[in-house]
Amino acid sequence: MIENIPIIFEDDNVLVINKPAGLTVHKDERGQPNETLLDILIEKYPGLKLVHRLDKDTSGVMVVAKNEMAHEFLKQQFQNRETKKVYRAILSGALKMVEGEGKIIDLPIGRSKKDPRRRVANVKADGQLREAVTVFRLIENLGDKYAYVEAEPKTGRTHQIRVHAKAFNHPIIGDGLYNPNDDGGGAISRQALHACKLTLKLPGGASRLFEAPLPADFIQALEKLRASC
Repeated sequence: MIENIPIIFEDDNVLVINKPAGLTVHKDERGQPNETLLDILIEKYPGLKLVHRLDKDTSGVMVVAKNEMAHEFLKQQFQNRETKKVYRAILSGALKMVEGEGKIIDLPIGRSKKDPRRRVANVKADGQLREAVTVFRLIENLGDKYAYVEAEPKTGRTHQIRVHAKAFNHPIIGDGLYNPNDDGGGAISRQALHACKLTLKLPGGASRLFEAPLPADFIQALEKLRASC
């Protein structure tokens, strides 16, 4: 229901929402699942068009276009890497870094040969490898088992942050696809990844920063892991 989708901002051209975790953005080639974020939004906004997406179990800021003009305007920004996206994540394993220090993961991404659902950041990928760059910044080590980080993808590949976290040898807790041996102790029931900030230009030229607060399950996971230190 549209009432369950928090709206961060709305004008005649765009809608900025705080996407809940557990909701698929659009149907796959088999027409599944039955209800998606797009289905819910189109009931109220019939001309709506997707500009980008978040994975089903990733929460946070998403922008959608309400008309064709806005769609083209926003799409060009994403394609030209003129937007800035910032995520929060909880990783397995403490980082050997000081708070605020960054680590650049510059590894191309392609499809896994073994599992079509997955992407991999190595030369054994199936088909074309595509440039992918992510910056991880340490916010806080949670003891010696976990790290709370900020992740800024400079490119927009499928599963990019999740794949680069795994390639960094610090996969995201709760991520069944890329961290099957998850040691998060059940702190969270989905991948601990939240899109907290999105900066872009609106049609008309004004640059805006949109933010989505951490959801309750993410906050509870942080509290549980801090308490276990």
